[in-house]
Amino acid sequence: MAPSSPDPIRLRIVDADAETRALIASLLTTHTGRTYAVEPIEDGHGVAGVPATASEAERRASEALRESEAQLAAVLADRERLERQFYQAQKMETVGQLAGGIAHDFNNILTAIVGFGTLVAEQVSENEAASRNAAEILAAANRASALTRQLLAFGRRQVLHPTRVNLNDTVHSLAGMLCQLIGENIDLRIVCAADLPPIRADLSQLESALANLVINARDAMPRGGRLTIETADVVLDDDYCATHVGVRPGRYARLSVSDTGIGMSQDLQARIFEPFFTTKEAGKGSGLGLATVYGIVKQSGGNIWVYSEQGLGATFKVYLPVDSAERTAPGPRAPARGQWSKGTETVLLVEDAPMIRRLAREIMLRAGYTVIEAGDANQAMQLADTHAHIDLLLTDLIMPGPSGVDLAEQLRTARGDIRVLFMSGYTDNAIVRNGLLGESTEFLQKPFTPEELLRKLRRVIDAQSI
Repeated sequence: MAPSSPDPIRLRIVDADAETRALIASLLTTHTGRTYAVEPIEDGHGVAGVPATASEAERRASEALRESEAQLAAVLADRERLERQFYQAQKMETVGQLAGGIAHDFNNILTAIVGFGTLVAEQVSENEAASRNAAEILAAANRASALTRQLLAFGRRQVLHPTRVNLNDTVHSLAGMLCQLIGENIDLRIVCAADLPPIRADLSQLESALANLVINARDAMPRGGRLTIETADVVLDDDYCATHVGVRPGRYARLSVSDTGIGMSQDLQARIFEPFFTTKEAGKGSGLGLATVYGIVKQSGGNIWVYSEQGLGATFKVYLPVDSAERTAPGPRAPARGQWSKGTETVLLVEDAPMIRRLAREIMLRAGYTVIEAGDANQAMQLADTHAHIDLLLTDLIMPGPSGVDLAEQLRTARGDIRVLFMSGYTDNAIVRNGLLGESTEFLQKPFTPEELLRKLRRVIDAQSI
């Protein structure tokens, strides 16, 4: 049986008659080797049925082709990002299985070494030299056992004893110990959300994961700094899960650990959870701390992500599913489509990540807003010059070129009545602690749900309209 030909790629073009659409489809097929179906947008702006000259058709086709190429480039960039994410998840899964298998077998060998070594130590206890040698053997075996336990954690081969845990209580109970870990030159701040729902996790492993994250943050601030631990009650919807491989929609308790340290490049972030990967000097780290955290979180049914910029610190976000057992009342649900808060204002959206920009645009358009979008601050200023009325600026905080703060200052100088809402992958408290924003500044944290985005927009617009 001959393989069926792939379905044609469908493109919708504004203001193009049948001749123009046919020419666009032919050009795209010639350039890509794929079959395209170019369709009009039925919104009253099309010119279907109106004959066009060849030159006019070519002009329209050229413009539409450039627009289509830009759309295709954005789609391919998003696909490449998801493929990298999927490859990373597969790699971590494979390495985890290998590490866990080796550690399991090696742990059996170490059990024998420690057991028989202890017997020998007792038998030679009266011989000082032999007793000292036996003690060294046992000490080395115990250190190896500790490394093996970390590998088992990374490989998700540990035996967990999950219980109903209040994340806020866990953080507060460890505060004293964490202060001793980080030293006096680092300022620790704990911000816990009220009424945080319980999770189900192994308490000792959860404490170990938090301690490892804090140690990693401490080591990233050799000259001191600020460390913020936060908890939050979040709902991850289908849109978020579609862009994060392996994540399931639902209600989660989020634990965030943010520092003001040296930050990480994208290359480092891609390897940060790999076992034995470390940027520290020889002898100052095993490279298993974050790998252990990764394994504990995954084995607990959660997910962990890191957001960092070089020179601007890092934020680790751990998402642990809420314990649904024994819950007396259901948690808040993401609003159904069509039930979001509405608006008619004009929003200038500025975000350098195409996927996030398209997501925010789609959410706002469905809610009734008019959206003007830009990929950076310079493009935003050019667009602002051509639009007389803009109610609100929704901008990423950190972008290539001028930052979101710089853009907001320029727009406020040009039009003082514009409202501003910043967004970033850093937690809001980490942003304030880094001195990037004032404490009263409205801020939207990524990832965001449609409800969170629209609620923040409404709050900024209403508050500044009074």
